[in-house]
Amino acid sequence: MAAPANQRDVYPRCVSLARAPRRPACCLEIHMKRWLAAVAAIIAILLFSPGGPEAKSSRWGKDYFPNVDVVTQNGERVRFYDDLIKDRIVLISFIFTSCTDLCPLTTARIAQVVDRLRDEIGKNIFVLSITVDPENDTPEKLKTFADAFYSGPGWTFITGKPEDIRAINSKLGNKSDVATQHRNEIVLGNDKTGEWTRNSPFADLENLELAIRDMDPDWRDSRHVPQDALAANHDPQDLTIGREPGQVLFKKICAPCHTVGVTDHIGPDLLGVTDRRDRLWLSEMIMHPARLRAKKDPTLAELDAKYKGVRMPNLGLSASDASDLISYLATRTAQINELRAQPEEQHLHTAQGGAHHEHK
Repeated sequence: MAAPANQRDVYPRCVSLARAPRRPACCLEIHMKRWLAAVAAIIAILLFSPGGPEAKSSRWGKDYFPNVDVVTQNGERVRFYDDLIKDRIVLISFIFTSCTDLCPLTTARIAQVVDRLRDEIGKNIFVLSITVDPENDTPEKLKTFADAFYSGPGWTFITGKPEDIRAINSKLGNKSDVATQHRNEIVLGNDKTGEWTRNSPFADLENLELAIRDMDPDWRDSRHVPQDALAANHDPQDLTIGREPGQVLFKKICAPCHTVGVTDHIGPDLLGVTDRRDRLWLSEMIMHPARLRAKKDPTLAELDAKYKGVRMPNLGLSASDASDLISYLATRTAQINELRAQPEEQHLHTAQGGAHHEHK
């Protein structure tokens, strides 16, 4: 996983366009999209928060959540409300360990957010991932799955009696008894203030981080918005989209688990993968990993054994998408290899998104 981006406060506010520096239309359009996304998050919070930040009358509280026994990935038996929700700010997701679709990607995206909030996780903000397949998800399976994404404090994966887990999930809006039909969303809440809202793990990471931090009234009260937060000091290379469509795909669906030229993480680093693997195999892996697994493909079996707990999900990508991704990986590998071949004093370190700075 690439290192977290610099945290910038982009909380929406009124900006005088007369005083704002002139920028390319594409940058203004991207800023507007970020502004609208942040506004949408705030509206959602207001809609789900009866009475505002200090509301105590929310129906979501001790009399709403089942205070049943659940079991964590470490085999600890705890009470759901008393030990995991009471007086806490929480981010809640729904997963099951045998998922071959979005669960691994959703959890990887949450791991990226956790990296951005690492100073708060386990102290002021807590993460819960609740199985939707309690019949099969044992604490041992949850532990293997959890360790693939995060090993620090503050993120709890839970299972329990099927009837208890379903009762909890139903209260959180996930009412389907079919694991593959669970909601691919996250729930954000502050039990102390009664604020609850929903969000998407695939939202812009910066806006998602802000939405979580904004559940804390102390953070809201102490926040200082820089005068140039939306109007200046943004590197255009941070805001423009690369020419290669494969780069956009990689950032959105691959970067949560993979890097190129950094290190193995949730999945393998992909530097040179287009040289090591046959392109037909890569296309099949990108489009139909379950089909390869059903064929007992030896290469995939080796990867499954090495990266336990997480399997490449079926993302519904087309042949064109696969071709774009492979092209991007080949181009990125060539760029990195060219840079590494230069004398050390001439290196230009190129970031995952294409930005670069001179190595002194």
